[in-house]
Amino acid sequence: MGQGARSRGGRSLDFFLDVMHILVGIVIVILAVISFLNPENNLVLFPLIFMLAAILNLVNGWVKIRQSGRDKRRQLKGAGLILFGSCLLLLSVISALSIWR
Repeated sequence: MGQGARSRGGRSLDFFLDVMHILVGIVIVILAVISFLNPENNLVLFPLIFMLAAILNLVNGWVKIRQSGRDKRRQLKGAGLILFGSCLLLLSVISALSIWR
């Protein structure tokens, strides 16, 4: 395996991450605008917004850890993203339970 095979895989992963950021970011902005225009009727959207943000952070953290190699600083940054994503996921579950009860 040469350098070219590794860089193509890296480019496709970077492309996937870019597309994911754009699509999920657009969905989050649309849901946030809808939910703030009429918050009483759209409370259900808040857990969904938190969950999408959690997914972005968890995926980014996982990719950063996978690409870090032996670089402890990048591994720590990835672990921080995963921790923050886990907190957002917990917030999503808590807000969903409080809204739907």
